[in-house]
Amino acid sequence: MKPKSFLLIHGLGGSGPDHWQSWLAQELLERNYHVCYPTFSHSDSPNKEVWLEELSSAIATIPENHSLTVITHSLGCLLWLHYAALQNKKAANQVILVAPPSPTNTLSVASSFFPVPLRGNHLCQAAEKTLIVQSTNDPYCPIEEGVCYLRLGAPAIYFPNFGHINTHSGHGKWPWILDLCVNKEVRMKEEVFKQYWLP
Repeated sequence: MKPKSFLLIHGLGGSGPDHWQSWLAQELLERNYHVCYPTFSHSDSPNKEVWLEELSSAIATIPENHSLTVITHSLGCLLWLHYAALQNKKAANQVILVAPPSPTNTLSVASSFFPVPLRGNHLCQAAEKTLIVQSTNDPYCPIEEGVCYLRLGAPAIYFPNFGHINTHSGHGKWPWILDLCVNKEVRMKEEVFKQYWLP
């Protein structure tokens, strides 16, 4: 089995020390995984082209013999969708897109990320497996606007009333995402969801 590397991609404004991504990065490091958790430039007023260059640089630091799992949040999901649209080869083994914002409501401070490329073949091309994680009451992506992500053909999980799955909604320590990253199965509401990419 290949060694594992993890790349965490934050969203608008960064994730901050109390965010689940920061907690997850520390938990993975303590388990001796290779973790890349870059801080993208001008996170409060990001430029897509700059972030794409920085993402490419981050991916280049992953050892070639490692299996790569990418975990994104919010605007980081849109960054991955743009990156995937530019790829003509596999860039990761697994990708987890957490709380992508609505592709129909342009964020003025991140206008360069819109329109969002929404083609399932891009995801299939850039990674072996992709999982979309959404919330039923995400203020940045109402269910009726998040349906477009379901049309990409990737497996999806909706959490009830998880907000934007960030610090504001109480997601600092989030054991579920850690289990998904390192274990073969995760438990949610007494049901077992096997990882989509593990044998």
